[in-house]
Amino acid sequence: MSRARFPVTVHLLFIRENQILVARRSTTGYRDGEYSVPAGHLDGEETVRAAAAREAAEEVGVRIEADDIRFSSVMHRIEGDERVDFFVRVNHWQGEIVNAEPDKCDDLRWVDFDRLPENTIPYVRRAVANHLNGI
Repeated sequence: MSRARFPVTVHLLFIRENQILVARRSTTGYRDGEYSVPAGHLDGEETVRAAAAREAAEEVGVRIEADDIRFSSVMHRIEGDERVDFFVRVNHWQGEIVNAEPDKCDDLRWVDFDRLPENTIPYVRRAVANHLNGI
C-alpha cells in the first residue's frame, strides 16, 4: 500500500454579522458557475495559515494576519479524486474586499447564512453548516 498523496485546499470563511462571502467560479475547469468561498491549494512547505493569508491577498485583495485566522473544520473528501480541505474563519482583515481574480470569479458577494445560493458547491454548503453548528 502506498502513502496518500493528494491536493490540500484552504477555504476562507469571511464572516460579518450573519453573512458570509461567496464567490462564483468561472473558467477554472472545476465547478464553474457554482458558488464557493475564497479558497486555494496549499503550496509545498506552506502552512495552512500562510496559505490562507496568501489566498486572501490573491483572491479578494485583503491582508490577514495569522492571529486573525481561526480553525473551523477539516474535511477528507473522495469525489472522483481524494482531497483534504481545511476551512478557516477569518476574523479580521485589512483593506477592502474586491474581486482580485475576475478571470476565475464572475460574482463576489455577501449572503446571509440561511440564504446561500442554490448552486453552492455541496461540500462547501456542508462546511458552512458545520461551522454554524460548531462541528
